[in-house]
Amino acid sequence: MLAYRHAFHAGNHADVLKHVVLVATLRYLHEKPVPLRVIDTHAGAGAYALDSKYATRLDEYRGGIGRLWDARALPAAVADYVAQVRAFNADGAADPRNPPLARYPGSPALVRALLRDGDQLRLFERHPTDAALLLEAFARDRRVKAVAGDGWAGLKALLPPPSRRGLVLIDPSYELAADYAQVHATVVDALQRFAQGVFVIWVPEVARRESTALVGKLKRLPVKDWLHVRMTVCPPLDDGLGLTGSHVIVLNPPWTLHDRLRDALPALVRLLGQWPGASHAIERGAGMVRSPRADREDRM
Repeated sequence: MLAYRHAFHAGNHADVLKHVVLVATLRYLHEKPVPLRVIDTHAGAGAYALDSKYATRLDEYRGGIGRLWDARALPAAVADYVAQVRAFNADGAADPRNPPLARYPGSPALVRALLRDGDQLRLFERHPTDAALLLEAFARDRRVKAVAGDGWAGLKALLPPPSRRGLVLIDPSYELAADYAQVHATVVDALQRFAQGVFVIWVPEVARRESTALVGKLKRLPVKDWLHVRMTVCPPLDDGLGLTGSHVIVLNPPWTLHDRLRDALPALVRLLGQWPGASHAIERGAGMVRSPRADREDRM
């Protein structure tokens, strides 16, 4: 786990989908004046220079945010997300109205830009280098507390938030197969502490049975409702491996989110798709009451 650096992948197609969902969800939650606590269990460095030795090694952002940067007539949810990335790049740019794409805001930076005075942002990162960058970047914002530590464990102490309104973002690297089971166990525990919370969970679309199984397990959790978004942008590599796309599961989603993403996904696939088979899907449903048999199956 500690070998993973998100700087290699910042701004790629997975970030685009995850962050379109995140921004749209926050917009809805801010329609009520009650303070909101946002928790990011795997925050990374917070922001990324796209000309760094890490980002340029793979140039993944060129197949993600790079393809949206100069696009026109984007759906509302995608346009809002791109506007946030543009605003992040405007600081210090020669022409703030039309800045070059030089930096990518990770989830912490995107959330901070949308925080209100009474809101809170809580961040966790285990990688020592990224954690140091994260703490430095957010040290002077009283609304934000960043911790160099384990987000799995840290989440427990933060739920429920005092206002009983909150969003939890869970997007580990899944570099270890054990991460899939850890995500499920963490969400089960978190729902027992904060059943009405909004949970945004990113799952990679890869050729591993754990990925498909986790999506199914999350849909069977005892929540009021859920939303499942999938975007496939490229075929697997010749060996059957590689990140072909992403799933985002939202538990207790805003009621407007389905329609906003339904309008956004065709444009994202058109702009980000790398082969004729690129596709998307969006599904919503109600949570299920757990049965002893289902619990046994999930532990297998």
